[in-house]
Amino acid sequence: MLPLQSTKQINITEMKLKVYVITLSVVFPVTHPRAGESTLFRQRFKRARICAKCRSTKNTALCMCVRECISLYSKKHTMRANYELWEARFKEIEAGRACLSIRQWTGKPYASKQVEIARLTKEDGIGLQVCRIYKNTAIIDGHPIDKEVVAWNDGLSLEDWEAWFKNYDKTKSLAVIHFTDYRY
Repeated sequence: MLPLQSTKQINITEMKLKVYVITLSVVFPVTHPRAGESTLFRQRFKRARICAKCRSTKNTALCMCVRECISLYSKKHTMRANYELWEARFKEIEAGRACLSIRQWTGKPYASKQVEIARLTKEDGIGLQVCRIYKNTAIIDGHPIDKEVVAWNDGLSLEDWEAWFKNYDKTKSLAVIHFTDYRY
């Protein structure tokens, strides 16, 4: 005789995560020399995420990101002001209580709807590092990194990256918010 199967149902309540939004610009801002031109951040973000999954592929012809993005740049991270705020948010993400919603405006920034590109949790390898910008160097978690490398990983040329951050207060730390498990 076979043992009776349990008919007891287990109620699993879905844990609600806090959602922290990061909005990627569709076009360069009005303060940038390339104002109004496409940033290609969505494609560059996707390229970085796909590359993170296929980086063991030695044949780049097999890598989907090569066909998806017309640029060599990928957006492995974004840089934001107010490091302390992002540090607190990432503590919640690491504890499994929050996630990042990566979004893009459908039209004019702050005057149009946002569309979600991805929702990322700690399992996706996201992370946070602190950055200070100096003349030709970015100091990230205490390590000097050439600004050109930081710009490429932010999805921009060095010229575009410097123009983007030209008015930023260099005495304050930036949050480097990683979309993959890449770190400096």
